[in-house]
Formats: sequence, C-alpha cells, structure tokens
Amino acid sequence: MQDLNVTLIQATLDWHDAGANRARFSDLIGSINEATDLVVLPETFTTGFTMDTEHQAETMDGDTVSWLKRLAQDFNTTICGSLIIEEHGHYYNRLIWAPPDGQLASYDKRHLFRPVGERDHFTPGRERSILTINGWRICPLICYDLRFPVFSRGVDAYDLLLYIANWPTARRSAWRTLLPARAVENLCYTLGVNRIGTDGNDVEYAGDSMVVDFFGSLLADCDNQEHIVTTRLDANALQRYRKKFPAHLDADHYQLDD
Repeated sequence: MQDLNVTLIQATLDWHDAGANRARFSDLIGSINEATDLVVLPETFTTGFTMDTEHQAETMDGDTVSWLKRLAQDFNTTICGSLIIEEHGHYYNRLIWAPPDGQLASYDKRHLFRPVGERDHFTPGRERSILTINGWRICPLICYDLRFPVFSRGVDAYDLLLYIANWPTARRSAWRTLLPARAVENLCYTLGVNRIGTDGNDVEYAGDSMVVDFFGSLLADCDNQEHIVTTRLDANALQRYRKKFPAHLDADHYQLDD
C-alpha cells in the first residue's frame, strides 16, 4: 500500500445536457497538472439531480460510459462519478468506476432521497462495493447514503470512504458534520465531492467538497467556486494510527438485511 493521490473536481452542472457536461469535465480533467491516481466527479454529473429518468438515462454501452473509459485511458488514471443508467427496465443512480485498463466497476445508490421521490423513479442498490487502487480499499457511496452510518460502517473493510453528491446549500451543515464523523468512526480517510451552482429546480449548491483524515481533520476544503484539488493520502500515517488506536477491533459485527 502506497500513498494515494486523489483529485476532486467541483463544478456547476448544465441541466439535462450530458454533452455540455462531458465537454466541461473533459476540459477540467485535461487541466489537471499534478500526478493523480483517482479523479472524482459529482453525483449525476451529466444531468444534475433529476427525476426525469425516462429521458435522461443512458446505458452501460452509451456515450458517457464510453467517454469515461476513453478519458481514463488517455490520462492513465481512474475516473469515477455517477449518472442515470437504465438496465433491464430499471433506472439506477450508478457510480461508474473507470480505471485505465477498461475493467469497469460500479455502485448503485442504496438510499434513495424520499423528500423528492427518488425512490419512485429509481431502483435502490443492494450492496456496497469495495474497489482497489494501489493496495487501497475504497468504498464509494452516493449523497443521501451519508446519513446512514450503519450501511457505511466498516470493520477494517476499507481505507477510504468516497462520497459524491448533489448536496443543497440548505443542508450544508449536515454535510460538513457527517463527512468528518464517518472518517473518525471508521478510522479511514473520507472524501466528499459536491457540485456548485443552481439546478433546473432552482436548488442551490454550496460546494464544500472536502478531504478528511482519520482524526477528522480537513486536508482540503472547498468554497462555493469551481475547484480542482489534488490531495496526497498518507498510507503509513493511516496504518500507524490504526495500530496505535485500534478501535476497529472492538467494533460490533453485524449483517444487513434487505
């Protein structure tokens, strides 16, 4: 396990315009001037957080997934973000994990946001995904998942919790509180990537993308502007802290039911 360079991209999103959003993120990814192992884009980065699944969904062999695979190869780095995917008649808020070798992985959002009826338009995911880069075990989750610590609770299961979101300004205090909490309780690094701007429903987003270490200390903290931030995660520091303060050895073991 070696140090991991992670790059978060915080940007506005064009409402229901996948082509414009792909063009924006192509430019932003192309402007990264530091070596990085992982580039993280926001939730539903092609459309904004919309319930118009019928018209906005793509497939796993569609334009955006092909674009992710191509960029990952071109820049020799892993790129991830979520979009609306239609599969076997169901719609998923799916995080696509695109490494340079083209071997895709994914995670489907488990907790669907009841206040806007996300559960009426999407099918929930069934289980977590643990993905690896350079010996790091990474658990990707999406937005509302952040509010459910039982689902994210790890017993030495991963080294980095990765959250992508369209998290509104109105609830930014919860975002800023819960991301450090997840890092502390799981003895891991936590990264949260949010969007900025206003969407087609006039919902405002404050950004607040951040990287948090296992103490709950901020390693990176964005305001409400466009940002590209690369942070090095220290593998040895994490391992030393887990040996010095092995709280995970006293954690409860449990099994989640559907």
